[in-house]
Amino acid sequence: MEGKGEHSVEQLLRRGPSGPLARLRALLAGEGGAEPACLQPDGARALRRHGDAVLRLACAYLHQRAEAEDVLQDALLQYLQKAPAFADEAHERAWLLRVAANLCKNRLSYWRRHPQEELSELLHGREEPQLAAVWDAVGALPARYRGVVHLYYYEGYSTVEIARLLGKKEATIRSLLTRARARLRELLKEGYDFEE
Repeated sequence: MEGKGEHSVEQLLRRGPSGPLARLRALLAGEGGAEPACLQPDGARALRRHGDAVLRLACAYLHQRAEAEDVLQDALLQYLQKAPAFADEAHERAWLLRVAANLCKNRLSYWRRHPQEELSELLHGREEPQLAAVWDAVGALPARYRGVVHLYYYEGYSTVEIARLLGKKEATIRSLLTRARARLRELLKEGYDFEE
């Protein structure tokens, strides 16, 4: 994946009127028959607080920047349309991440049913070049592992929280993490001929 700065919602919002989040920007501003104005401050606040996490999760699942931006936009549009009530900020964040994960899974399912040539916008490395191989290996994992690895290591969620977020049993999450780690060891060993 690209550096964290490349996944900044602030950066996306600063782009011109035809940028990737143009529709969302118009909705937040109340333009073009958008939702009632009372929802706009909540939407802008949610975007600023949780948008980066949603974008990073979508990139981890989809490996395509443009698709990840679309997922961010769709998740926030659902937030604005449904206007859910949350107990606290953590609940709001979990809701947005779950919506984003479901949107990503829907896209992956669609792509499997309707094969097409994948875009070449694959995400590479982070800010530290020495970690590029690790992120490439994470990117090579199947989607069911990638999302869990991202939520656990990058977002800092516990296995209990991930289970709740994805609607799975905690034992399933632990199993997915164990399998992902084993697969990562294999991938990294192949690339660098590491010994345990």
